[in-house]
Amino acid sequence: MIGVVSVGAVVGVLLVGLVVLLRRPADTRSVLRWSALAITVLVAAALAPFTVDDSGAAAGYLLGVPVVAAVLPVLAQRFGRLTVAADLVAALVITGWGLLLGLGIGGAFLPAVALLLASAVVTRAPRPSTIA
Repeated sequence: MIGVVSVGAVVGVLLVGLVVLLRRPADTRSVLRWSALAITVLVAAALAPFTVDDSGAAAGYLLGVPVVAAVLPVLAQRFGRLTVAADLVAALVITGWGLLLGLGIGGAFLPAVALLLASAVVTRAPRPSTIA
């Protein structure tokens, strides 16, 4: 089950990357952040039954930490403050949590980190010059 979810997450990240490369949306960072959140939530939802059976009540924080971390960049974007820092912190938290739980469910959350890192490093289009 974990392998299927992990492969699904990788496929999701690759599809988002393909869409961003081909469509070149106006707000690429927003697309990457929302996609990372969506993939993280879908992974958590897919792993929830397995995790509850295995860990019981601890499933809430085992699955919740990556989801909360993925929400941070979206909230930072909404308020327009420290968005790159939020992307990097979320990527670091999800990576750390994924490695901590690496022998279990943690690896399934790691593909979303690629989208958060891409969001942190993507460059904005240069502004047109107003000086003629």
